[in-house]
Amino acid sequence: MTVTAVRKDPSTLTMTLIAEFDATSERVWDLWADPRKLERWWGPPTYPATFTSHALTPGSHVEYYMTGPTGDQPHAYWDVVEADPPRRLVFTSGLAHPDGTRNEGFPSNVGTVTIDEIADGRTRMSIESRYPSTDAMAQFLAMGMEEGLTGAVGQIDAILAEGVAA
Repeated sequence: MTVTAVRKDPSTLTMTLIAEFDATSERVWDLWADPRKLERWWGPPTYPATFTSHALTPGSHVEYYMTGPTGDQPHAYWDVVEADPPRRLVFTSGLAHPDGTRNEGFPSNVGTVTIDEIADGRTRMSIESRYPSTDAMAQFLAMGMEEGLTGAVGQIDAILAEGVAA
């Protein structure tokens, strides 16, 4: 399986998912940078994402929604803080209203994506989510963030395998 570890640390208010891929860091970065590829894996398999606004430059605002099996469409956003292709992406993430504005009734978190080549064309990606409080972390985990992110990242290998000669 792609995901090698998920670590929750209440003392630092973080959850970190670590995954490894048979691909270069540039190909893994492209999974974030190309919104059509991102739509194919961001979100659990039963909640695919649709990105309506996407730019990975500091100061940009990314908007998307996920469509659930019953047709529900929770909206979310990222405010990009840092982008250093193909190594690092930092964004504030939260739920949004259908018009793209923040849902202030729900806490945000800071996502930090780190992409490192490790050896022989393999790449390690970590996604750290940092929460503003213990209650916020508990709220995200109760919503299924760990399972959802693990399922989402588990879809990446199939995308990376496309177009690669055996």
